Order: sequence, then C-alpha cells, then structure tokens
Amino acid sequence: MRFAGNVIWFVLGGWYIALIWLLGAALFALSIVGIPLTIAALQMASLSAWPFGRDVVHIRELDDRGLTATTAVTGTIGFIVNVIWACTFGWVLFLAYLFAGVLCCLTLIGIPFGLQAFKLAGISFWPVGRRVVPLEVANLARNENAKTKLAKYRGATA
Repeated sequence: MRFAGNVIWFVLGGWYIALIWLLGAALFALSIVGIPLTIAALQMASLSAWPFGRDVVHIRELDDRGLTATTAVTGTIGFIVNVIWACTFGWVLFLAYLFAGVLCCLTLIGIPFGLQAFKLAGISFWPVGRRVVPLEVANLARNENAKTKLAKYRGATA
C-alpha cells in the first residue's frame, strides 16, 4: 500500500514540490552557513517525493545516549539557519503543501494524501535538526523516549 501511495503521490505532483526543496538546497549549498540547510533540504526533498512509510524525527529523539543540544544543528546555529530557511523557502513550501492538502481533502480518496501534505507543511518551516527515517524507526524512537521520560517522572533511573 505504501508503494502505491508513493507512486500516486509522485505522479500527481510530489515531484513538483520536491523541486522547491532541491532549489533551496542548491542555493544554500553555495555558502558555508547553508550546509546544514542543504543536508536537511535534500532529505526533505526525498520525503516530499516519497512520503508514505517514512516520518521525520528530531535528532534528539534518535540519540540513544541522552545528549541534548550538543550539535550545531540543535543549538543556536541551527536556530538561526532555520529562521533563515523559514523566511526564504519555508513559507513558500508551507503554502504549497497547504494548497495541495486542501485540494486532496476535497475527495474521500484524497484524504490520506491531504494528511501527508499537512504533515509536510508543518515540517517545511523548520527542517534543520530533523532526520527522515522509516515509520517503524520513528515509532521505536518515540516509544523509547517516552519510556525514559516516564522512568524519570517515577523517580527511577533509565
């Protein structure tokens, strides 16, 4: 089912929005400061073209050692680069996904595609510090983080 959804998504316009991500990646690759954005934009372009069966998680959710905000993409530099992205390509992508989501949700068959578009709209503003992973990995990472947080609330060590 994922494969069929991805093929339909790609043929009906997923490739078109992925081109905006690729354009942003190419422009930001020209500067040293834009390298984190280039990497994030390339991953998001791949997700934009083939969204079914994959999800986006923050790199802190994938960190199995409990380190938080120790890399440049989650610290101040990551924040600044994300703000630059949101002011340049982020709002364009947000509007494109929003428009695509509304169009898809006009039909009953298009609702799953509309939901994917709305998910991608939320990600389009803040891509740096996120990784595209298979859906199973994202769920596992979230479950492990939830267990760790629950243990902390109970006063036990993880």
